[in-house]
Amino acid sequence: MDQLIDRQTLSIMKACEVVGVSRRTIYNWISAGKVEYVRTAGGSIRIFTDTLWRDATATRRVVGADAASSAGDRA
Repeated sequence: MDQLIDRQTLSIMKACEVVGVSRRTIYNWISAGKVEYVRTAGGSIRIFTDTLWRDATATRRVVGADAASSAGDRA
């Protein structure tokens, strides 16, 4: 028996605010398949929140690691 899971979604603009990235970054994530999304009947894109957080966490870790390694290079 298939179970339907009610997944929460966000608009592109709300996703930008919540994660702290630009619209371009969200669209890049969509193109790269890093986040899952659905199109509404009106054609709007809604991002599945659970995939947005997964990618945002990974991106922040990478950015933090890059900053730490850069600081080490300068020392």
